[in-house]
Amino acid sequence: MAEKATFQFNTQYPSIQDLKNKARKRIPKFAFEYLEGGCNEDVNLLRNESDFRDVVLMPQYLKKFNGIDMSVDLFNHTYDAPFGISPIGLQGLIWPNSPEILAKAALKHNVPYILSTVSTSSIERISELSEGRAWFQLYHPTKNELRDDIIKRAAAAQCPVLVVLVDVPSFGFRPRDIRNGLAMPPKMSVRNILQVVTKPIWGIKTLQAGIPGFKTLEPYMPPNLNISRLGQFMNDTFTGRIDMDKIKPIREMWKGPLVLKGVVNEEDTQKAIELGIDGIIVSNHGGRQIDVGESAIKSLKKLTDKFGQQIKIMVDSGLRSGPDVARSLASGACFTFMGRPFMYGVGALGNAGGDHTIAILKTQLQQVMEQLCCETVEDFPKHLISQNQII
Repeated sequence: MAEKATFQFNTQYPSIQDLKNKARKRIPKFAFEYLEGGCNEDVNLLRNESDFRDVVLMPQYLKKFNGIDMSVDLFNHTYDAPFGISPIGLQGLIWPNSPEILAKAALKHNVPYILSTVSTSSIERISELSEGRAWFQLYHPTKNELRDDIIKRAAAAQCPVLVVLVDVPSFGFRPRDIRNGLAMPPKMSVRNILQVVTKPIWGIKTLQAGIPGFKTLEPYMPPNLNISRLGQFMNDTFTGRIDMDKIKPIREMWKGPLVLKGVVNEEDTQKAIELGIDGIIVSNHGGRQIDVGESAIKSLKKLTDKFGQQIKIMVDSGLRSGPDVARSLASGACFTFMGRPFMYGVGALGNAGGDHTIAILKTQLQQVMEQLCCETVEDFPKHLISQNQII
């Protein structure tokens, strides 16, 4: 087993909540609410987090203990920890250069970073910074030619894993974003401008980095596209439902591991297996797409019980800490992803935020494993003792 490691982080911010509080003070309200908010009444956003608290694990104190190893073999690569960074749209709006910051931190710590199609850095730039380690998440375009070209770019950039997003048949109804002018088309109101004035560091960093845009999509945008036409371009380019007929050609085209993100039920999981999909990420888009569904952790346990030996099952949505990673792994996930905690870290600490957040999560997870007497990630399910609330 690996020797006990000490992960260095800023002790003024020892928790994700500390980072969140600091980030809130540094990010304009409209941008922070874009990160923080769910859809409709935030019911599923809150349920995602609260249902994790019902997962209880059993420690063992008198058993012989040989130390921990939190590494995970996943898709032909051994990662140093069982968690990665989820794809987030418009990352550079929340904090300037955040995709670049997080991609570099993920490489340093040997964990996966997933770039979203609608993030603010390009496939090629993130591939360069991550030395070809970053995964890519595809928002399925309405035109096959665009789909194929984006996939070819991801392959040329040596992205090891392609993640296809399946849970956006329509854009989420997010009241905060509508009020703040971040619905499509976006607008910068007087209120938003005043919020920027009160966050000078964010404003200066944004000026230095440049106005955020959809960098991966820029080659496909009409010339001189103004803000009033951007919304129509996005709707025309990405509005559409994913089904098996749309996934089949992607499976044929993409030679590496292929993952579907947003799968939450048995029927869709079975279809994924039949299509030869390599993995699924159980996710409800962080509570941003549907308010009437169940939490990700509840969906996870049902799927791992039935399909855990047939396909790689990962989870995203609602995780906020190392203990939440442990709860997910104990519930059968082979890997986990988080989005908001990493953005809190970058918003709070800028260039140091990615390293800091990963170090916190590793430290927390190590402490949980030592308490449980859980030597490897694969041993977590042996410690699950409270299932009645999550099945």
